Amino acid sequence: MPTKSDDPTAQTDVKLSDADKKASNRMADMMELYHNSFRAEWNELYSACSPDHSRKVSASQLIRLGQGLISHLTMHHNIEEAHIFPILGQRMPAFRSDALTGPLQQHREIHAGMDKLGEYFNACKSGERSLRREEVKEICDSFGTVLWAHLDDEVEQLGWENMTKYWTKQEILRMPM
Repeated sequence: MPTKSDDPTAQTDVKLSDADKKASNRMADMMELYHNSFRAEWNELYSACSPDHSRKVSASQLIRLGQGLISHLTMHHNIEEAHIFPILGQRMPAFRSDALTGPLQQHREIHAGMDKLGEYFNACKSGERSLRREEVKEICDSFGTVLWAHLDDEVEQLGWENMTKYWTKQEILRMPM
């Protein structure tokens, strides 16, 4: 029987074959695919904020890029929070709804920045203000660090080394992702 850590639900000293590690890493692998698409969207938006990209990416295209990223991340986070995190939070403290740190707190910080970005884009679309690429970049900078940390941290949390502290391989394989 595995020994327990300070968290009574956490298992330690789990020995896994390479095949078991691969199976137990499936959530991290899937999350990495999603997160890579968000990284690519972010990089496209962020690079379009530089003044020399104004000839390559129009203001309306930049707004669509930003609104796409906001929409995609929001949908992804809503799915995680409704269907994935409640299951993980049963045993994994970082995914509990009352956690002061971890993925949910990162979501809150990311969405605070995305809300500002969305409001900015809406004001530009309505004609209330003119799009200024440096302002878009400044808003992106306000939540970019936490977004990029989150994209890495969440994958690490779902990696086999961490997952097998809390779940058996069979339990991981039955999870909805």
